[in-house]
Amino acid sequence: MPEQKSPFILVDGSSYLFRAYHVPQLQRMTNSKGMMTGAVFGVINMLKSLINEYQPSHMAVVFDAKGKTFRNDLYPEYKANRPPMPEELRDQIQPIHQIVKAMGLPLLVIDGVEADDVIGTLADQASRAGIETLISTGDKDMAQLVTEYVTLINTMDKNHPITDRERVIEKFGVKPEQIIDYLALVGDKVDNIPGVEKCGPKTAVKWLSEYGSMQGVIDNADKIGGKIGENLRNALEQLPLSYELATIKLDCELDKKPQALTIDEPKLEELKVLYGEMEFKRWLTEVLQAGGEAIEAEEEATTIDRSQYETILDKSQFDKWLKKLEKAELFALDTETTSLNYIDAELVGLSFALDNGEAAYLPVAHSYMGAPEQLGRDWVLAQMKPLLESDNHKKVGQNLKYDKSVLARYGIELAGIKFDTMLESYCLNSVASRHDMDTLALHHLNHANIKFEEIAGKGKAQLTFDQIDLEQASPYAAEDADITMKLHQKLWPQLAANQGPKQIFEEIEMPLLNVLSAIERNGVLVDGNLLGEKSHQFGERLVELEREAYDIAGEEFNLGSPKQLQAIFFEKLGLPVIKKTPKGQPSTAEEVLQELAMDYPLPKLILEHRSLSKLKSTYTDKLPQMINATTGRVHTSYHQAVAATGRLSSKDPNLQNIPIKTAEGRSIRTAFIAPKGYRILAADYSQIELRIMAHLSQDKGLLDAFAKGLDVHSATAAEVFDVELEEVSANQRRNAKAINFGLIYGMSAFGLAKQIDTDRNTAQDYINTYFARYPGVEQYMESTKTKASELGYVETLFGRRLYLPEINAKNGLRRKAAERTAINAPMQGSAADIIKLAMLEVDQWLKTQAGIKMIMQVHDELVFEVADDQLELAKQKIPEIMASVAEFSVPLIADVGVGDNWDQAH
Repeated sequence: MPEQKSPFILVDGSSYLFRAYHVPQLQRMTNSKGMMTGAVFGVINMLKSLINEYQPSHMAVVFDAKGKTFRNDLYPEYKANRPPMPEELRDQIQPIHQIVKAMGLPLLVIDGVEADDVIGTLADQASRAGIETLISTGDKDMAQLVTEYVTLINTMDKNHPITDRERVIEKFGVKPEQIIDYLALVGDKVDNIPGVEKCGPKTAVKWLSEYGSMQGVIDNADKIGGKIGENLRNALEQLPLSYELATIKLDCELDKKPQALTIDEPKLEELKVLYGEMEFKRWLTEVLQAGGEAIEAEEEATTIDRSQYETILDKSQFDKWLKKLEKAELFALDTETTSLNYIDAELVGLSFALDNGEAAYLPVAHSYMGAPEQLGRDWVLAQMKPLLESDNHKKVGQNLKYDKSVLARYGIELAGIKFDTMLESYCLNSVASRHDMDTLALHHLNHANIKFEEIAGKGKAQLTFDQIDLEQASPYAAEDADITMKLHQKLWPQLAANQGPKQIFEEIEMPLLNVLSAIERNGVLVDGNLLGEKSHQFGERLVELEREAYDIAGEEFNLGSPKQLQAIFFEKLGLPVIKKTPKGQPSTAEEVLQELAMDYPLPKLILEHRSLSKLKSTYTDKLPQMINATTGRVHTSYHQAVAATGRLSSKDPNLQNIPIKTAEGRSIRTAFIAPKGYRILAADYSQIELRIMAHLSQDKGLLDAFAKGLDVHSATAAEVFDVELEEVSANQRRNAKAINFGLIYGMSAFGLAKQIDTDRNTAQDYINTYFARYPGVEQYMESTKTKASELGYVETLFGRRLYLPEINAKNGLRRKAAERTAINAPMQGSAADIIKLAMLEVDQWLKTQAGIKMIMQVHDELVFEVADDQLELAKQKIPEIMASVAEFSVPLIADVGVGDNWDQAH
């Protein structure tokens, strides 16, 4: 090896593989063909970062080979507890290998040994040659390889400190040369290395500190008392085997020595094909540029010159920019504030951009020591009010609902909102990626924005925007506006070319932005004292549940600890194991507890405890703290660009998740109250998804049931159970309801059997009978799956497009899941469109009425605050408007309730 400027790097590819696979953001990442690509992206991204940081000349990426190793010959139970590799991960191994080789990196996969052994052998060879070596891994076993020349780095650790000899001692409490002894004593459940029963890290460290090595511990086993000493003596015969299993091999037969493992030039043609198949656009662009190829317009990287941005500090600059904005056909607008909470955020500055690349930041309230003099906020807003409130001057922004709400605090009703890049992206493809500006800039413009943390810091020490120096704040703010304009120029042509998504954008999502801003600012009155009382009641009941659980278990334990629950349930009480975790442990997940709760009291108690604990922490404890000091109300944030189906979600607080199936959950709604002289009115669409199913499928039986105003669940029960309508029992109706909604969601016979507590064959008989009575429903489902497979997407009745990247996946489970989504998405998406259309129509009517406010939207329900003298009008008019927003083959019906609080009205 020539004179070394950077370390010889050995990458534990298998460690990278599993760690990348378990990154939540990458787990559902696919290309347009439905192939999982998250692990590929994660592994290659880590490799690129490592190479970029160390610029090595010599390197190897090592993966485990298929099949057994010599350790399985030593001990057949070795790694026997490990679940098989998930198919979607296995499918990504070959592409990773192909890309690694195409990058010019040496790839090693050696039969009969593990990646650790290959790495150990190369590290030992390099160390003996005096070559500085860096092993990139997350595997603790590798600590045994650390020497004067060999160190470890964990790239998944944000700080990724180097693990050298001192760090090994600090981390494990033993020296690198004692790590094998330590591992042998402690054992490893994942790899199924026996160890000494109940010997944890502290005990192992204590023994090795006293006796030096595992052999020293063995030699002094008689001196160690208590149960742990007995366990040690029982393990004496197998400890040498544990030691051998934990020892990384240093003498693998390899074709190449460290000096020969050089990084070659990347194979650009191969990378072009591979990145293209994976749809890694940014890396594909880099490869095309490196090869000197012409890049198609849609793949060009956007050039941003931040030095050209202006900072507006005097009136002449301001006048110049105001004239530019007044003349522009469209300009980008962004606000900078002190908070992400629109109701409390104070305006610090505004940024603008034009379609020719010009951009500027106008600071109005930076208050750090030494801040330059700025134009006053009140003066600036007074000058800009006509422009900002003009419907003729068109604006584009990223999440302009927030900016509209902020400006409203200063008496400005932002108008002329023509485009929103977040919503453009969302309407184009709701499942493709996140729709925040940084993600969109990277994906569509190949540009990395300045991150807020880069200029403001992190954690408790993070500055608010008014405290940030203008030298940093101005480029950040102006870039936001500039990138917004450039994103719009990229996204709008794509959206305009697709009639359905364009219609959803222009006729539903953009006008809804204004309505949601108003609803958020209206807020809802919440009785904090009542919630405080409920918190106290819930707390007392939680204590009772804990005592009851301790009595059943015969000991005290942490009801929220899965590990302790496993021990109590499956070891002490001997409850049946329903399901296992990916690591092979008995599961205590919600669905498992629900099944166990049918036969055993303790799981039932745990479920009640979990439910009550969540209600207390999420609502009764938290909601009173969220009452705004100025308005006296709670103000949620509605998110338009989250749910793939078009449903709205809400946050801080999440109104969509307040449970209604339990008395405790419903009681939370009693705290949502009307002010004096007003009542709460709730209008809820009746069985809207079933009505949409009837319309889509045109099934005669369903159409007739709705046309006659029958209770559709009773009508289904009469058909499925072959009884007269008036003879349908409550239980039959309940089961029919499960069938109706279950089939909409693509439920299998197995799922239905669990839901209605019957056997699988009986459930299948019910499904068969249902389809026999309602053949149009089955025809709709089959034709929808076929069409989705051909197009790669389904659409709502109004043109909202829902892409299904896994509809043609090779993996049967993923394909079936996509097919279920294909059936349900048009119904759920159409229901989302209908409630949004209803909000728009009701809002138009409310502009002509006094004393009525729309204060919440939850699922298929709109909630209002209505003055007593307007109540009769509202009860008649609101459901009438909601029923008229779409023409269906069956009537749309909105049920109305009124009360002093939301629970009474619902």
